[in-house]
Amino acid sequence: MVMMRKSFLALAVLCGLLSVGSAANAQAPAPSAPAAAGASDDYRLGPADKIRITVYDEPGLTNDYSVTSDGAISFPMIDNVKAANRTVGEVREEIRAKLTAFIRNPSVSAEVLTFRPFYVIGEVNRPGSFPYTSGLTVDKAVATASGYTYRANKRVVFIKRADQSKEAEYPLTGDTVVQSGDVIRIAERHF
Repeated sequence: MVMMRKSFLALAVLCGLLSVGSAANAQAPAPSAPAAAGASDDYRLGPADKIRITVYDEPGLTNDYSVTSDGAISFPMIDNVKAANRTVGEVREEIRAKLTAFIRNPSVSAEVLTFRPFYVIGEVNRPGSFPYTSGLTVDKAVATASGYTYRANKRVVFIKRADQSKEAEYPLTGDTVVQSGDVIRIAERHF
């Protein structure tokens, strides 16, 4: 009888450990793509953007990749992947689909590490190139360039978007949005 109780107790403990392990495994989420560092889901990649591609259980493929001037990233085993004017999700999905020829059911994630810079020129105290951050406005961009000069026109701003050939004039308001790769020109005011 005592031997039977010990066996029953050992069996109960073993079953309890197995069920705890199964519950922990069942609750562990499947690997998913991390959010791009502050980027919205519709952010379009371009030259000079840097992204991290993670292929789970494949450390040789996990690395940081830069979008080249021709708009691609060079990825091992599958060569170049077009990245310019595509979202991180689109690039991630193409890499995952191409890796299925070499890896069974690959799990791939991607995130933006650094965005291409924006530029501020004209009537600012420190014109130049600056690192882009999500949610950037013209006011913040000018503050990054150490503010306006005394000659600055604070009513309008000229912005040349990375995907456009000409600059456009915008009213200078607190909510005028800046995108990565933009060239912001603060004109001189006319007295």
